[in-house]
Formats: sequence, C-alpha cells, structure tokens
Amino acid sequence: MGKLYIVPTPIGNLNDITLRALETLRTVDMILAEDTRTSSILLSKFGITNKLLSHHKFNEHQTVLTVAGRIAEGADLALISDAGTPGISDPGFLLVRTCLEQGIEVECLPGPTALIPALLNSGLPCDRFCFEGFLPVKKGRQTRLKMLATEERTMVFYESPHRLLRTLQQFIEYFGAERTACVSRELSKIHEENVRGTLQEIEAHFREHPAKGEIVIVLAGLK
Repeated sequence: MGKLYIVPTPIGNLNDITLRALETLRTVDMILAEDTRTSSILLSKFGITNKLLSHHKFNEHQTVLTVAGRIAEGADLALISDAGTPGISDPGFLLVRTCLEQGIEVECLPGPTALIPALLNSGLPCDRFCFEGFLPVKKGRQTRLKMLATEERTMVFYESPHRLLRTLQQFIEYFGAERTACVSRELSKIHEENVRGTLQEIEAHFREHPAKGEIVIVLAGLK
C-alpha cells in the first residue's frame, strides 16, 4: 500500500518551498494538483517533471475513490493546491478522510499558509484565534456574522478582492465601525500590503484603492 502526502506550496514567493516538499514532489509516483497549469510553473522552476493529475473541487467527489484506489494498490501520491496547504479553504479534506477510512496512511508536511503570516502581521492578539475561512456568499452569511459578533478571540477570514468592500461594510454593520482589524493582501509577493486600523478606516482605504490579489482579513474579537 502506498501513502498520500499533503504538500504545502508557496502562497506567493516560490522560494518559500521547503526542501522536504521538493524531495517529496520529485519522488512520488504522481502529483494531484488543483490547477495543473499553475502547479506546472512551480514544478518547472525546480526541475520537477513528475506526472500531474487534476484534482479540484469540481471533480474531487467523482475521482476520490479512484485516487484512493491507486494509493491502496501501492502508488505514493502527493496532493498540492494552487497555493498554501491543501485542505485549508482548498480541496483536500475529502481525499484525506477517504484515505483514512480505507486504512491508507496520510502524511502532511509543514509549510506555507496565508492565515498565520496575516495573523502575526496584524498586531492583534494571536494567543487565541479562530479561522473562519471564506464566509458563506449568500445562504447562512447573516447567521454566521450574528454568531461571530460576540466572539472574543481574534478572527481570521479569507476573501476575494471583488467582495472585500461588501464584506468590510457588513463587518461595520455587525461588529461596529471602531472594531480594529488588518487586511493583508499579496502576502510574500512584491506588492504585499497590510492595512491596519478601524473597520471604518480600512473600508475607506479600499474604497479609494480597490483591492487586487489574495486577501486575508484579521479582525479583533469582542472586548
């Protein structure tokens, strides 16, 4: 029986890949990639020519048993996402659960994820925090926000740039304009930006300067 390796990849700067990740990607029998075109750029930089198989949120329910079957037959496979650690707001959980249910060994390598740098960059308390990932786009969004309004821990959210302003405006509505926060974008890249202040100040900034790139919002808990 083979093994499934969960391999984190850089969130921006490709030099953040670990030596262990590179060794694993070179030696497994196949790499499962969220987007083979994106992953090919990383692999090409480091001279890795291993076979890629597409594995993303639109096909994982159809392919997960086939993939687990290959591992059970003796193949070692690595799972990567476009950026960061698979399973953290990216495909991965379903495959890991299926493999474990079938007695297949799963090994997760340590590595990059956007939420930790954003949390530390924020200057907000990081001894206790909760990760909310992406809020529901429609159904359940207001319910989640109402629930989080009394959360005392620092909260971390992922958001897309085109929804950032709407989300900040909703945060002002549910958490108050004076609640402090930090919005990080393009972490580890050339144009990295960390905007700190009250929700009102941050919303005004991004109203004047529309956001681009990957977004992480870190929000202070209720005091």
